Amino acid sequence: MKNKMNDLNDHLFAQLERLSDENLDEKGLEREVQRTSSIVNVSEQIINNAQVALNAAELVAKHGRGNWENMLPNVDGKPKPPVIPDFSDKGGK
Repeated sequence: MKNKMNDLNDHLFAQLERLSDENLDEKGLEREVQRTSSIVNVSEQIINNAQVALNAAELVAKHGRGNWENMLPNVDGKPKPPVIPDFSDKGGK
């Protein structure tokens, strides 16, 4: 998936900038307000979905079952699973 939570943040701030555009006439401003309302509604659902994913990952991490890192919402800076050194005897001794 290419969209991340940081992208949502960027979209919200871009819409805020459009709302503050002084060149908007009354009709344009009304259209942007309606658009903002739609963006906020979708954003709330995305955030709620991410919260559910975080809650699920927390439960898995606390109870030690499964790979909780793969359950995290799509955000930048996701923790990487720890590297486990391979101490096996590959020489066949």
